[in-house]
Amino acid sequence: EEEPGPGGKEEAAPAPKKRRLAAGERYVPPPRKLSTGVSFGTVHFAETSYYFEGGLRKVRPYYFDFRTYCKGRWVGRSLLHVFSTEFRAQPLAYYRAAARAGRLRLNEEPVRDLDVVLKNNDFLRNTVHRHEPPVTAQPIQILVEDNEMVVVDKPSSLPVHPCGRFRHNTVIFILGKEHDLKELHTIHRLDRMTSGVLMFAKTAEVSKRIDEQVRERQLEKEYVCRVVGEFPEHEVVCEEPILVVSYKVGVCRVDPKGKPCKTIFQRLSYNGKTSVVKCLPRTGRTHQIRVHLQYLGHPIVNDPIYNMEAWGPDRGKGGKINKTDEELLKALVEEHRSKQSLDILGILEEDLNSSAENKDCGNSSDCTKSAQADPINENSCLAKDTKDLERNDTAACPLNSDTNLETLEKNKELGSCEIQDGQTGEKSSEEKDPLCVECKITRRDPSPKELVMYLHALRYKGAEFEYCSKMPEWAMEDWEE
Repeated sequence: EEEPGPGGKEEAAPAPKKRRLAAGERYVPPPRKLSTGVSFGTVHFAETSYYFEGGLRKVRPYYFDFRTYCKGRWVGRSLLHVFSTEFRAQPLAYYRAAARAGRLRLNEEPVRDLDVVLKNNDFLRNTVHRHEPPVTAQPIQILVEDNEMVVVDKPSSLPVHPCGRFRHNTVIFILGKEHDLKELHTIHRLDRMTSGVLMFAKTAEVSKRIDEQVRERQLEKEYVCRVVGEFPEHEVVCEEPILVVSYKVGVCRVDPKGKPCKTIFQRLSYNGKTSVVKCLPRTGRTHQIRVHLQYLGHPIVNDPIYNMEAWGPDRGKGGKINKTDEELLKALVEEHRSKQSLDILGILEEDLNSSAENKDCGNSSDCTKSAQADPINENSCLAKDTKDLERNDTAACPLNSDTNLETLEKNKELGSCEIQDGQTGEKSSEEKDPLCVECKITRRDPSPKELVMYLHALRYKGAEFEYCSKMPEWAMEDWEE
């Protein structure tokens, strides 16, 4: 860093010289220097509050700004054209109404005309009424906390950090809001539906030290799961390569073009219907244990992706699917739609209607971006973007009727959405938004049982540490469904 100037005060940077604008030309301010490595803090945690209902942790709907700089491919296109081609989860009437309500801003100025042509370095802000899916009300148990580490037992259904539709219903936000544990560094990740040992470093130095162990394969990981059928008594090694089918839905499969993987399996018990299996992954691919178990013909009993009829009569055993990737995804979505359980996948109908498939970590099951993400850029993009690390789902609800929306926007003003702290209770009238159709939709809540998957990270061991959790109840030898 530069030393302060004479007098001990930091000298202000010289103001950039403004180029003389041609008649009618729009001025675009230079890009702001965004702070890197800034964690989520008190301001972010105070955006909304939790309440508990029916064994679920719920987030009160809240207003949220999605922010992004103009993408290169948008330059020279009108804002209206960008919305119509890349933000198709919402009709254009939504954006017209949002602009009139002051929710769309360009370089911090309200957008008055959606026909404005975008320029390089344009900064866009979209204020939406955000709804998050419920997660289990099971508390996060802190296993270890010292000067260097925080180790927790993560419940199933909770993402590690903000990703996709989840922000406050994440481990990072719950630890910050309820345990005052802030500025944590993510060392590794667990799928949203996987429970168990999850480690955070308190400093960048500790994070770097353990990360080196991970890269050098010095970290031993042990998982336990309950699978369909009688798993072989002898040790089973699976080294089938794994390919990502969809980042958005979060689906992988065995494929020769996939990344190399290795998992060692050892049966612990068999109750006549299902087996408890110890899993020792030697690599860390997305959904590796789940995909390998499916390939072996013993999928996890309640896996909401890899133990579904959509994979065919053999449920994907031996890699036999007999469907194209597109057909498989469609079948999986239809199966969950028929059960009203799309929320288990962490997606909504509008997610499926939006633009082209992402190549980021936007699936709800896992998200690899560090919790040290820049809070400005977390979920910052106004739409799906293939180059961003996060899915950046705008969460602004699609509206079925342009006419109804126009009428709503003209007759009602933006609600203040004053949110009160509280442990129980449904959404209050202050939490309803006149432009948000999600507020008018009644969705079936998942049951707490639906939010549990029988896969648990039991033990993590490094060069100078070993952290374990208790064996989950469903993994006990005498356990019955």
